[in-house]
Amino acid sequence: MTILGIIVFILVGLVAGLLARAIVPGRQRMSLVMTALLGIAGSLLGGLFVSLLGRGDGFGPAGIIGSIVGAVLLLWTYVAVSRRRTVAP
Repeated sequence: MTILGIIVFILVGLVAGLLARAIVPGRQRMSLVMTALLGIAGSLLGGLFVSLLGRGDGFGPAGIIGSIVGAVLLLWTYVAVSRRRTVAP
């Protein structure tokens, strides 16, 4: 992977993370770096799912939608875990 490819991957991850944060209701206390990491992990998860379905290599519309769906799923998991952690008995 070239340097340009890595930069594009990070930017796509950031956009997927920002869209996931806009879709998931509530306030998420995350930095821009955490948002990018969330989007990158969501892109990997969504890309894996799209490739398992046999819908292309992940660079088309199915891959972008898969990235956003993966980021949303990870963000929902993050929100659920962080809410449980902050609530004390």
